[in-house]
Formats: sequence, C-alpha cells, structure tokens
Amino acid sequence: MLALTGNKLAALKRLSDENGIIGALAIDQRGSLKKMIAAGSSTTVGDEGIIRFKELVSEELTPYATSILLDPEYGLPAAKVRDSDAGLLVAYEKTGYDAATVGRLPDLLTEWSVRRLKEAGADAVKFLLYYDVDEDESINDFKHVYMERVGSECEAEDIPFFLEIVSYDAKNDDVKGLEYAKVKPHKVIGAMKEFSKPQYKVDVLKVEVPVDMNFVEGFAQGETAYSQEEAAAYFREQSEVTELPFIYLSAGVSAELFQQTLRFAKESGSTFNGVLCGRATWKNGVAPFAENGEQAGRAWLRDTGRKNIEELNIVLKETASPWFDKISG
Repeated sequence: MLALTGNKLAALKRLSDENGIIGALAIDQRGSLKKMIAAGSSTTVGDEGIIRFKELVSEELTPYATSILLDPEYGLPAAKVRDSDAGLLVAYEKTGYDAATVGRLPDLLTEWSVRRLKEAGADAVKFLLYYDVDEDESINDFKHVYMERVGSECEAEDIPFFLEIVSYDAKNDDVKGLEYAKVKPHKVIGAMKEFSKPQYKVDVLKVEVPVDMNFVEGFAQGETAYSQEEAAAYFREQSEVTELPFIYLSAGVSAELFQQTLRFAKESGSTFNGVLCGRATWKNGVAPFAENGEQAGRAWLRDTGRKNIEELNIVLKETASPWFDKISG
C-alpha cells in the first residue's frame, strides 16, 4: 500500500471525485494539436489558435470532469478558466521525442521545474515516458535514472507524481498492427512492473490498457491476437503487478470503444482507478473550430463533447475502483 503525505493526499482528492475515482480530461497535446487545427483551417494557425482551443475545452468541459491535464507552454490560460472544482495536472516533459536519436529519450521543459509548476497552480505533475521493456539496457537505464530524478523532485516539493507510460517496440514501428498487438501485453505490463518500484517515487501510473481491443475476439473486425479469455487474463495481470493507483489513457480511440474497453476491464477484474481521457472526448471538435471558428467549436463542445464526457462518467461509476483502497496516509 502506498503511503502519502498529507499534502499529496489532499492534492489527489482535488483531482478526484468524492469516491476516489479520477475522471480527468487531458489536453496537454502541443505539436499534434497544432497540426490538427492547421489541417482543418484555410488560414495559418499560430499559437493563439491552440491556446484558444484549450481555453474552450477547459471552459466547456471541466464542469463535468474531476480535473484537467494541461501543458505549461500553451495551457496555462486554460487552467485559469477551468471550473473551480476541477483539479489541475501539468505536464513536465517536452512534447514528442527526437526521431533522429535512438531510444525515444525523455526530455524536460528546460524553463520549468516542479517547484515552478507547483507555483503555477499544479495539483500534480505528469511526465510522459516512451518505454520498451526489451530495449537496449543502456537506453532503459538512462530512462530509469531520469525518472528517479523527476520522482525525487516531486517528493521534495511534496506534490503527486503521475507517470504516463506509452509502450512501443524498438524493432517494429507499426504499433497498430497485429504483430505489435501480440507483444503489447508484455510491453505494457513489464513497464508497469518496473516503474512501480519505490525508487521512482511514482504516486499514480497513467497507462495503456494491456491489449489492443481492435484485435480481441468479439471486438475485432478482422484478424485476432487474443481470445476474450486471454485478454481478460492480461487485464487481471496488469492489476496484480502494481500496488500503485493506476488510470487508463484513451490512446486516441473513439469514445464508444473506450467505454466498451472500460466495461471489459471491469468484467475482467481490473482494479483501475479512473481515466485521463483526451482525444476520445474532444478530437472531433477540432474540425468545426478550425473550419468555422470559435462559436462552432464551442457549440460542438457544449453538445457532443459534453455528451462524451457525461457518458464516460456513467461508465466510470460502474467500472472504476477507488484509489482510497491503495493508499495510506
């Protein structure tokens, strides 16, 4: 069981509902969001476009979320207009990775520190790490040391550390294909096991589901990588390898598939403690915003965006487990 200080415990409560479930909204995308907006606009979209869309998402959707994840580069104006009851997570990593360098190495925002993020209003700090459990030992050791530093920095500032792990295969770039689906459970579960070790001082893991649902029998449109029984066993194993609270990321799948996945996770015995859901909630609102302006974007968020998040909240109440069960403090 994870022991938390009083300050960390209070911060986690601000990020959750009264039942200890995290229903957080993620819009810390930077380069990818800028490309999405630019793709739908006939005019050049500068920084003001990405800042304004984040503000709209925050204004319209945080009344229905327990918290919001933003970046300090474009997202702090959105943090100021969020609902007063919504907690705030702030990203600490540079967006993306240097594709010219082997290993998808992590990098910090050099003009920020955990102390400065906390002073900017963060209730928790999030760091995204790309990780292949089978990659060269020197690359993974670099990542281990890096996460030890971030964890120690969060501990020193007495603020929760949310570690987001995105798995990959260094020998196969096709993460949406059948071959990756077959190894994904090993990659996801192995990474969770590693970063649950106490030296990283992680308080909450933000992780992928352990299978690609598009290759699960009964969900797949074509080839399958796992039977439903095999997929269910991976969900159970994922819960068993960590004592830490963990939440699921949506990984860009549709709102409908994400909700189906959470129900499957619950039926399989997963003890996940909520979600940090991004594109599944708001991505289809980018096009009306980019093509027809702020009013069209706001209208989409008030209608479909709100519907997406309210439907997800219903599913969360039925499926997620309270993190209170995994915490002492």
